Parts: sequence; structure tokens; C-alpha cells
Amino acid sequence: MSETPIRVLVVDDHAMVRSGLTAFLLIHDDLALVGEAGSGEEAIRQAAELQPDVILMDVMMPDMNGAQAAAIIRQQHPQIQIVALTSFKDDDLMRAMLNAGVLGFLFKNASADELAAAIKAAHAGKATLAPEAQQALIHALAESRTPAFGADLTEREREVLKLMVKGMNNPDIADALVISRSTVKFHVSSILSKLGVASRTEAVALAVEHHLT
Repeated sequence: MSETPIRVLVVDDHAMVRSGLTAFLLIHDDLALVGEAGSGEEAIRQAAELQPDVILMDVMMPDMNGAQAAAIIRQQHPQIQIVALTSFKDDDLMRAMLNAGVLGFLFKNASADELAAAIKAAHAGKATLAPEAQQALIHALAESRTPAFGADLTEREREVLKLMVKGMNNPDIADALVISRSTVKFHVSSILSKLGVASRTEAVALAVEHHLT
């Protein structure tokens, strides 16, 4: 007895694209088309009603994009895997799709073999990412590991910086915080070093620009 075909739902706001994907699925005995959706909202309804194994999800759609629809579907039906398809190399959208939990990300110029492999991989719980999507994921991970500007300032240094922004000099800051002037001088020096500036004026300007106080 042959294995049960992988049940696929096709989601794209363009009828011609859906027709092309449908024709592609029909020539694969191990893949079965169970439905089509022309919008993100319809995809959510179809996912609940049809319970496909894998969804081929367009990224760019009006009203609700693929990332928003994918996030909802993955939350409501975590067993359904999603392969994203797009014509646009947009890092933000690729990151959004990956954050939504899609397991595959391909461009619409992918070959039939690549698309079939991505569907089968997703069904098996394995990721398939186009090189551009891999780069977007790498960049996203790198950015998440980069601390925010000024994140290394201590609470006391932030207090000192806040008073610097108010235009107070070291003696005034020492009186306000009830600490010695030498301690204030130490904190100011540390602040300048951490912010990578050479003067109080520059430190104050960056503090205002980055909302550090």
C-alpha cells in the first residue's frame, strides 16, 4: 500500500499563481492539493477546516500578509507546517516569516524539484531556506545578540548622566547624589568611555538621541 500523500493548502492572492502551484501538485503522487486560499484571513479559515499537513504561503498579500497569517495558524495549529513563497527579497519580511515559525522559505522562481523537496522536508519537520532567507536569519540573530547602545551603563552612571543632561557640573552632581566629587569624576569618565565619546557635550547629545536617561 502506498503512503498517504502530503495534504497541501495553497495560499496566494493571485489566481494565476495558485493555478500554477495546483498544476505542480497534481503531477506528484505523494502530494495532494486539499484547498486554495486567496488571502491571509481565508488561509486561517481553511487551515482550521481542512487541517492540511503543509501550507504553501504567499508572503505579500493585502490586508493580512503571510507572516501575520502564518503566526496565527502556527499558534492555533502547531502541527501544520508552512513553506513561505515570495518574489521579493525583503529582509524584514523574511525575518517576520521565520519568526512566525515557517519551516521553509523559497522564492517563486524555485524549481519544481526544490518546491517538492521543501514541502516534504517541512512535513518531516525539517527547514528549507533559500540563501537569502538564511542571510536574513543570520542577520537577525546577530542583531539580537548585539546589546542596545548604552546597555552597559550602570544604574548609578545613568543617574549621573541624567544630571549631566540637565546641565549640572561635577560639584552639583556630587551634592545631588550625596557622593564625593572624585566619585562623580570616576563615573563621568566611565560614561564617556562606554559611550565612545571624548566630551561631556557629546555624551549628553548621545544620551538625548538614544533616550538613555
